[in-house]
Amino acid sequence: MEARIILGIIIFIVVMTVRIVDQYERRVVLTFGKFTRTLGAGINFIIPMVERTINVDIREKAVDVPSQEAMTKDNISCTVNAVIYYRIKDDQVERAVLNVRNLDYAMTQFALTTMRNIVGQFELDELLAKREEAASKIKEIVDEKSDAWGVDVLSVELKDINIPDDLKRTIGKQAEAEREKRAKIITSEGELASAENLKKAATMLAEAPGALHLRTLQSINDISSDQSNTTIWMVPIEILDAIKGLGETLGKKH
Repeated sequence: MEARIILGIIIFIVVMTVRIVDQYERRVVLTFGKFTRTLGAGINFIIPMVERTINVDIREKAVDVPSQEAMTKDNISCTVNAVIYYRIKDDQVERAVLNVRNLDYAMTQFALTTMRNIVGQFELDELLAKREEAASKIKEIVDEKSDAWGVDVLSVELKDINIPDDLKRTIGKQAEAEREKRAKIITSEGELASAENLKKAATMLAEAPGALHLRTLQSINDISSDQSNTTIWMVPIEILDAIKGLGETLGKKH
Protein backbone atom coordinates (compact mmCIF):
# COMPACT_ATOMS: atom_id res chain seq x y z
CA MET A 1 0.00 0.00 0.00
CA GLU A 2 2.77 2.41 0.95
CA ALA A 3 4.62 1.53 -2.26
CA ARG A 4 1.59 2.49 -4.32
CA ILE A 5 1.29 5.79 -2.50
CA ILE A 6 4.96 6.55 -3.03
CA LEU A 7 4.67 5.58 -6.72
CA GLY A 8 1.64 7.80 -7.09
CA ILE A 9 3.49 10.71 -5.50
CA ILE A 10 6.44 10.19 -7.83
CA ILE A 11 4.18 10.10 -10.90
CA PHE A 12 2.41 13.25 -9.72
CA ILE A 13 5.73 15.05 -9.21
CA VAL A 14 6.94 13.98 -12.67
CA VAL A 15 3.72 15.15 -14.31
CA MET A 16 3.90 18.48 -12.51
CA THR A 17 7.63 18.93 -13.11
CA VAL A 18 8.31 17.70 -16.65
CA ARG A 19 7.38 19.82 -19.66
CA ILE A 20 7.83 18.42 -23.18
CA VAL A 21 8.10 21.20 -25.75
CA ASP A 22 7.55 20.53 -29.46
CA GLN A 23 10.02 21.71 -32.09
CA TYR A 24 7.67 24.45 -33.33
CA GLU A 25 6.89 25.76 -29.83
CA ARG A 26 8.53 27.68 -27.05
CA ARG A 27 7.31 28.04 -23.47
CA VAL A 28 7.63 31.21 -21.46
CA VAL A 29 8.27 30.49 -17.78
CA LEU A 30 6.82 32.80 -15.14
CA THR A 31 8.14 32.41 -11.61
CA PHE A 32 5.66 33.85 -9.14
CA GLY A 33 4.25 35.80 -12.10
CA LYS A 34 7.61 37.18 -13.25
CA PHE A 35 9.34 36.15 -16.47
CA THR A 36 12.49 34.17 -15.78
CA ARG A 37 13.34 32.07 -18.85
CA THR A 38 12.14 30.41 -22.05
CA LEU A 39 11.97 26.65 -22.54
CA GLY A 40 13.21 25.26 -25.86
CA ALA A 41 12.26 22.09 -27.72
CA GLY A 42 12.65 18.80 -25.84
CA ILE A 43 12.26 17.74 -22.20
CA ASN A 44 12.32 20.53 -19.63
CA PHE A 45 11.76 20.74 -15.90
CA ILE A 46 9.99 23.35 -13.82
CA ILE A 47 9.28 23.85 -10.14
CA PRO A 48 5.66 22.92 -9.45
CA MET A 49 3.46 25.51 -7.74
CA VAL A 50 6.22 28.09 -8.19
CA GLU A 51 6.62 28.24 -11.94
CA ARG A 52 4.05 28.09 -14.71
CA THR A 53 4.48 28.05 -18.47
CA ILE A 54 2.72 29.67 -21.43
CA ASN A 55 2.89 28.07 -24.88
CA VAL A 56 3.98 30.17 -27.87
CA ASP A 57 3.81 28.90 -31.46
CA ILE A 58 6.79 30.18 -33.46
CA ARG A 59 5.65 28.88 -36.85
CA GLU A 60 4.81 31.27 -39.67
CA LYS A 61 1.22 32.50 -39.52
CA ALA A 62 -1.11 34.05 -42.05
CA VAL A 63 -3.58 36.58 -40.65
CA ASP A 64 -6.38 37.83 -42.86
CA VAL A 65 -7.00 41.57 -42.74
CA PRO A 66 -10.74 42.08 -43.42
CA SER A 67 -12.03 44.39 -46.13
CA GLN A 68 -11.61 48.04 -45.30
CA GLU A 69 -13.16 50.99 -47.11
CA ALA A 70 -10.58 53.65 -47.86
CA MET A 71 -10.29 56.87 -49.85
CA THR A 72 -7.55 57.28 -52.43
CA LYS A 73 -5.54 60.45 -52.97
CA ASP A 74 -7.85 61.48 -55.83
CA ASN A 75 -10.93 61.05 -53.58
CA ILE A 76 -12.16 57.73 -54.98
CA SER A 77 -13.70 55.27 -52.54
CA CYS A 78 -12.45 51.69 -52.75
CA THR A 79 -12.51 48.55 -50.63
CA VAL A 80 -9.19 46.85 -49.86
CA ASN A 81 -8.29 43.68 -47.99
CA ALA A 82 -4.96 42.02 -47.33
CA VAL A 83 -3.15 39.15 -45.65
CA ILE A 84 -0.14 39.40 -43.31
CA TYR A 85 2.49 36.68 -43.00
CA TYR A 86 4.51 36.83 -39.79
CA ARG A 87 6.25 34.74 -37.18
CA ILE A 88 7.40 35.27 -33.61
CA LYS A 89 11.15 35.68 -33.24
CA ASP A 90 12.75 32.74 -31.49
CA ASP A 91 14.88 34.93 -29.22
CA GLN A 92 12.04 37.33 -28.32
CA VAL A 93 9.22 34.95 -27.50
CA GLU A 94 8.50 36.57 -24.14
CA ARG A 95 7.52 39.85 -25.85
CA ALA A 96 4.57 38.15 -27.56
CA VAL A 97 3.32 37.17 -24.09
CA LEU A 98 4.26 40.14 -21.93
CA ASN A 99 3.73 43.11 -24.29
CA VAL A 100 0.45 42.27 -26.04
CA ARG A 101 -2.67 40.46 -24.92
CA ASN A 102 -4.04 39.13 -28.22
CA LEU A 103 -1.33 39.19 -30.85
CA ASP A 104 -3.44 38.22 -33.88
CA TYR A 105 -6.11 40.80 -33.05
CA ALA A 106 -3.51 43.51 -32.44
CA MET A 107 -1.78 42.76 -35.75
CA THR A 108 -5.08 42.86 -37.63
CA GLN A 109 -6.25 46.14 -36.13
CA PHE A 110 -2.96 47.92 -36.65
CA ALA A 111 -2.77 46.64 -40.24
CA LEU A 112 -6.28 47.98 -40.89
CA THR A 113 -5.41 51.53 -39.88
CA THR A 114 -2.07 51.39 -41.67
CA MET A 115 -3.66 50.08 -44.86
CA ARG A 116 -6.22 52.89 -44.87
CA ASN A 117 -3.49 55.52 -44.42
CA ILE A 118 -1.27 54.07 -47.15
CA VAL A 119 -4.15 53.84 -49.65
CA GLY A 120 -4.75 57.56 -49.07
CA GLN A 121 -1.23 58.28 -50.35
CA PHE A 122 -1.92 56.79 -53.81
CA GLU A 123 -4.21 57.80 -56.63
CA LEU A 124 -6.44 54.98 -57.86
CA ASP A 125 -4.44 54.36 -61.05
CA GLU A 126 -1.21 54.26 -59.03
CA LEU A 127 -2.73 51.94 -56.44
CA LEU A 128 -3.84 49.48 -59.12
CA ALA A 129 -0.51 49.64 -60.95
CA LYS A 130 1.76 49.75 -57.87
CA ARG A 131 0.07 47.26 -55.59
CA GLU A 132 3.37 45.73 -54.48
CA GLU A 133 4.77 49.14 -53.57
CA ALA A 134 1.74 49.91 -51.40
CA ALA A 135 1.99 46.48 -49.73
CA SER A 136 5.69 47.08 -49.07
CA LYS A 137 4.94 50.35 -47.28
CA ILE A 138 2.29 48.65 -45.14
CA LYS A 139 4.76 45.88 -44.26
CA GLU A 140 7.44 48.38 -43.27
CA ILE A 141 5.15 50.27 -40.87
CA VAL A 142 3.55 47.16 -39.35
CA ASP A 143 6.94 45.49 -38.93
CA GLU A 144 8.32 48.52 -37.09
CA LYS A 145 5.33 48.67 -34.73
CA SER A 146 5.18 44.93 -34.05
CA ASP A 147 8.88 44.72 -33.20
CA ALA A 148 7.91 45.51 -29.60
CA TRP A 149 5.79 42.34 -29.68
CA GLY A 150 8.69 40.15 -30.83
CA VAL A 151 7.18 39.74 -34.29
CA ASP A 152 8.95 39.53 -37.63
CA VAL A 153 6.60 40.53 -40.48
CA LEU A 154 7.59 38.44 -43.50
CA SER A 155 5.27 39.96 -46.10
CA VAL A 156 2.01 41.79 -46.69
CA GLU A 157 -0.11 41.02 -49.74
CA LEU A 158 -3.01 43.14 -50.99
CA LYS A 159 -5.59 40.57 -52.06
CA ASP A 160 -8.38 42.63 -53.62
CA ILE A 161 -8.94 46.26 -54.53
CA ASN A 162 -12.63 46.75 -55.31
CA ILE A 163 -14.08 49.91 -56.82
CA PRO A 164 -17.72 50.92 -57.54
CA ASP A 165 -19.40 49.33 -60.58
CA ASP A 166 -19.98 52.64 -62.38
CA LEU A 167 -16.29 53.44 -62.05
CA LYS A 168 -15.42 49.99 -63.39
CA ARG A 169 -17.49 50.72 -66.50
CA THR A 170 -15.77 54.08 -66.93
CA ILE A 171 -12.33 52.49 -66.63
CA GLY A 172 -13.39 49.81 -69.12
CA LYS A 173 -14.43 52.46 -71.65
CA GLN A 174 -11.15 54.30 -71.15
CA ALA A 175 -9.20 51.09 -71.71
CA GLU A 176 -11.18 50.34 -74.88
CA ALA A 177 -10.59 53.87 -76.19
CA GLU A 178 -6.88 53.50 -75.45
CA ARG A 179 -6.75 50.20 -77.37
CA GLU A 180 -8.50 51.78 -80.37
CA LYS A 181 -6.08 54.70 -80.23
CA ARG A 182 -3.09 52.36 -80.27
CA ALA A 183 -4.58 50.35 -83.15
CA LYS A 184 -5.03 53.52 -85.22
CA ILE A 185 -1.49 54.63 -84.45
CA ILE A 186 -0.11 51.25 -85.54
CA THR A 187 -2.21 51.34 -88.74
CA SER A 188 -1.10 54.87 -89.59
CA GLU A 189 2.53 53.97 -88.95
CA GLY A 190 2.15 51.02 -91.33
CA GLU A 191 0.59 53.22 -94.01
CA LEU A 192 3.35 55.79 -93.58
CA ALA A 193 6.02 53.12 -93.97
CA SER A 194 4.25 51.78 -97.07
CA ALA A 195 4.08 55.28 -98.57
CA GLU A 196 7.77 55.81 -97.90
CA ASN A 197 8.59 52.55 -99.68
CA LEU A 198 6.43 53.51 -102.67
CA LYS A 199 8.14 56.89 -102.80
CA LYS A 200 11.57 55.25 -102.83
CA ALA A 201 10.46 52.82 -105.55
CA ALA A 202 9.08 55.66 -107.70
CA THR A 203 12.33 57.59 -107.30
CA MET A 204 14.38 54.58 -108.35
CA LEU A 205 12.18 53.96 -111.42
CA ALA A 206 12.39 57.63 -112.41
CA GLU A 207 16.19 57.56 -112.24
CA ALA A 208 16.35 54.51 -114.56
CA PRO A 209 14.10 55.09 -117.65
CA GLY A 210 14.32 51.48 -118.84
CA ALA A 211 13.32 50.12 -115.44
CA LEU A 212 9.74 51.37 -115.78
CA HIS A 213 9.30 49.59 -119.13
CA LEU A 214 10.79 46.40 -117.71
CA ARG A 215 8.42 46.60 -114.77
CA THR A 216 5.47 47.11 -117.14
CA LEU A 217 6.49 44.11 -119.24
CA GLN A 218 6.87 42.00 -116.11
CA SER A 219 3.37 42.99 -114.98
CA ILE A 220 1.96 42.11 -118.43
CA ASN A 221 3.71 38.75 -118.29
CA ASP A 222 2.30 38.06 -114.81
CA ILE A 223 -1.21 38.91 -115.97
CA SER A 224 -1.02 36.88 -119.20
CA SER A 225 0.17 33.76 -117.36
CA ASP A 226 -3.27 33.41 -115.79
CA GLN A 227 -5.88 32.66 -118.49
CA SER A 228 -8.73 33.51 -116.16
CA ASN A 229 -7.74 37.18 -116.19
CA THR A 230 -9.17 39.65 -118.70
CA THR A 231 -6.75 42.44 -119.59
CA ILE A 232 -8.15 45.84 -120.47
CA TRP A 233 -5.78 48.37 -122.04
CA MET A 234 -6.52 51.99 -121.34
CA VAL A 235 -5.55 54.24 -124.29
CA PRO A 236 -5.64 58.04 -123.84
CA ILE A 237 -8.36 59.78 -125.92
CA GLU A 238 -5.78 62.17 -127.37
CA ILE A 239 -4.01 59.31 -129.13
CA LEU A 240 -7.30 58.11 -130.64
CA ASP A 241 -8.09 61.65 -131.89
CA ALA A 242 -4.63 61.90 -133.41
CA ILE A 243 -5.05 58.58 -135.23
CA LYS A 244 -8.49 59.63 -136.45
CA GLY A 245 -7.16 62.96 -137.74
CA LEU A 246 -4.28 61.24 -139.50
CA GLY A 247 -6.73 58.90 -141.23
CA GLU A 248 -8.89 61.76 -142.46
CA THR A 249 -5.85 63.60 -143.85
CA LEU A 250 -4.65 60.57 -145.76
CA GLY A 251 -8.17 60.03 -147.14
CA LYS A 252 -8.36 63.56 -148.57
CA LYS A 253 -5.02 63.17 -150.33
CA HIS A 254 -6.23 60.07 -152.09
